[in-house]
Amino acid sequence: MIIATIVQWKDLWQTVVASVVVGLGITFAFSLGIWGSGQFIELSRNDRQVAATTAGLVALLAFAAVAAAVIIGILVMTQK
Repeated sequence: MIIATIVQWKDLWQTVVASVVVGLGITFAFSLGIWGSGQFIELSRNDRQVAATTAGLVALLAFAAVAAAVIIGILVMTQK
């Protein structure tokens, strides 16, 4: 008699690891966006336009990465 496998441990482990890695990555990207936004405001007030522009670009890219991750996540979940 063959005993059925109730839980596919390898697949479950891969899902858990992927979720943790992506969760930490998105959290880091979002915090980088918040930091860049704050630095942009602070540096703009101090008339440091080049540094402010760089910080604003960092914020823009970080928020774009978060938005892309959300869109990719939705697409992955809705497709079979």
